[in-house]
This record gives sequence, C-alpha cells and structure tokens, in this order.
Amino acid sequence: MKALTWQGRQHVAVSEVADPVLQEPTDAIVRVTSTAICGSDLHLYDVLTPFMQPGDILGHEVIGVVEELGREVDRLTVGDRVVVPFNISCGHCWMCERGLQSQCETTQARETGKGAKLFGYSSLYGSVPGGQAEYLRVPQAQYGPIVVPSLRPDERYLYLSDILPTAWQGVQYADVHADDCLAVIGLGPIGQLACRIGARLGARVIGVDRIGDRLETAARHGAEIIDMRSVDDVPAAIHDLTNGRGADGVVDAVGMEAHGDPIAETAAVVASRLPAAIGRPAMEHLGIDRLAALRTAFAAVRRGGTVSISGVYGGSVDPISMMDLFDKGITIRMGQANVRRWTGELMEMICDEDVFDLENLATHRLPLSAGPDAYRMFRDKSDACLKVVLQP
Repeated sequence: MKALTWQGRQHVAVSEVADPVLQEPTDAIVRVTSTAICGSDLHLYDVLTPFMQPGDILGHEVIGVVEELGREVDRLTVGDRVVVPFNISCGHCWMCERGLQSQCETTQARETGKGAKLFGYSSLYGSVPGGQAEYLRVPQAQYGPIVVPSLRPDERYLYLSDILPTAWQGVQYADVHADDCLAVIGLGPIGQLACRIGARLGARVIGVDRIGDRLETAARHGAEIIDMRSVDDVPAAIHDLTNGRGADGVVDAVGMEAHGDPIAETAAVVASRLPAAIGRPAMEHLGIDRLAALRTAFAAVRRGGTVSISGVYGGSVDPISMMDLFDKGITIRMGQANVRRWTGELMEMICDEDVFDLENLATHRLPLSAGPDAYRMFRDKSDACLKVVLQP
C-alpha cells in the first residue's frame, strides 16, 4: 500500500509499504477513506525528530471502512464505517473506566514513561504505524473505533478522531459556562473549534492569533478577535475587554509551536538536528519550549480562573512563574484528549446538524500523493491553509 512516511527532518515521502495484517484477536483492519494532517504532526516534522525513524508511517486522524476483524472484536462488522480515535485505549482498565483513556494502562507506553500509545506518533508513544495511508491496523478495536452513519461526508465525523474531542475537552477543562468569558490563544483547527464550542455553550469568546485568515474565520463564527500584529500586549487587551478582570477561562491551543521566544526556538532546532542518540536525551532532559502562548494564557486569565492547555509541550526544564500562578489562585488542567470519553455526546450533537461547521473546516482536500507538499504548506500556513484532508 501507499503511505506517508517520515524520512528525516522536514522530509515526508509517499512510500510503498507492506499492507497491515491482523496481529492480535482484538485488531481490525480499516481501509482509510479520509485522513488529516494535524498540528501535532508538525512536531514530528520538525521539533521531535530525534524520536522518529525513517519509514515511520505518520497520521492519527482517520475515518474509513472495516475490512477485516480479529476474532474477539464482536461490536463491529466488516463494512462498517468507523472513525478511529488517535489514542489507543482498551475501555476496561482502571484508567479507561474513569474516563482517562489517554492514560490507558493496557496500551501505556511504559518503556518511555508515557501514557496510552498513539497512532503515528514516534517512539515516545509506541511507534504504532499511523493512518496517513491506504490501510490502518487498529489495535483494541473491541473498544476504540466509533461506528458512524454512512450518509454524511467524511468530514462531518473525521474530526471525532482528535481535534473535535480535543477542543471539547479543552473548553470543558477551562470550566466556562453561559455568560462567562473564554479566551482562546491560537486559532488553528483546535482553536477554531474551541471558539465554536464556547459560543455554542453560551460563553463570550475572544480569539487571539496573528494570521489574518484565521482571525476572519473565528470572527465569522462569533468570536471577538485580537490581532497580535496590531496589539503589543495581548493580556492587557483581554483585561480591557473584561472590565480589568481577565477571562474566566483560557485555552492555550498553540503549544510548543508558539512564536515569540527565539532562544527556545533555537534550542529546539539544535536538538532536532542532533543524531538521535544525542538528541533524544537532550529533548527529554534539557529541552525547553516556546512558552509565549502559555505565558499569555497565565497573564490573561482572571484571578481564580482556569487555564486549559490543549497545545502539546515537550520540554523538561521550562521556566514557569510559580509565584504568579500561586498568587492568582489559578487552576490549570491539561493533557491529551480522552477521546472516547467525549465521543458519545459529540456524536449526538453533530449527527443531525453540523453545529460546528465541521464540513467547512478544511481549506484543502488533496490526494495522499500530495502529502509532502501539504505538510510544507500546512507548516508555512501558506495559501490560507488551516486544515488539510487527504484521500488515499
């Protein structure tokens, strides 16, 4: 089959690889009909390269059709149309039973001290082949895949694999309610959906970014916008909009890709270019992140408010002002999305009506063969690129 494979820093290629086969009785094989490039894929493209091997199959946002089933998968049928959560969880361990599927104890990547294994996401999370391919082997298929109706376009449901539950969890963790103020830092795909979710829940939404087309998209969906190109002090601007108090909840939807910290950016680039044997320890023990978005979130939230971190961070020695956090009494919640915790209620919301305008989120729909160019375009944010969906 054809698949998008990692071949080196900022080098993705379409490769011919072996078709996946059933390995465990709880496996399924899914023929991929649509797959997307996620913002966190860009970390593998650039910053987290010490944890990648040439030939690793990328991708963790997948919808497709079941082709084969292991003998213990009795909740699916060959021919079912399914969306596949990006984290691999069993549904019956202590963590899964408590809605913490991202920490699944059955699939936990214990060798690296991480949580549940992820599709297409480096040796840190198990080196499980990803879904930017024609076919995908799905472990723990007795629980993970979600059967979806066959009448709607793929993009109504594709984002249930990652970015919709991630945005939903981000807003839930921000603990905002009707008439509260939610600030969203970063208006990429997850930030856009966080804005739409906040508005749906009745909150006042303020979206922050520096890219014009992303600001315009958020504004069309009801957010007040702050353009970082014309505002020197974003937290001050948010305080001005909230009678000097600050936002009740803030979602950091950026993570380690934030602009605004040249020292951290240089350190990340240097570590990513080192040989793996040196680069991995450097990233694990000496790495620092670009924390501009996170610092903005901490400064913009009101006293007693909540900061929700959806953006991915990887540094181990990040300098955080604990004095300010303690003084303000801030609650911080974060982590990988517990996808299956949220998919039931999200499915009910989107089945009859596209309440989050999911079918219009993608700006580019391309064949899998265009994947290498799509990665570059998405990284550079060229051609007003917000979200790329690939069809194998």
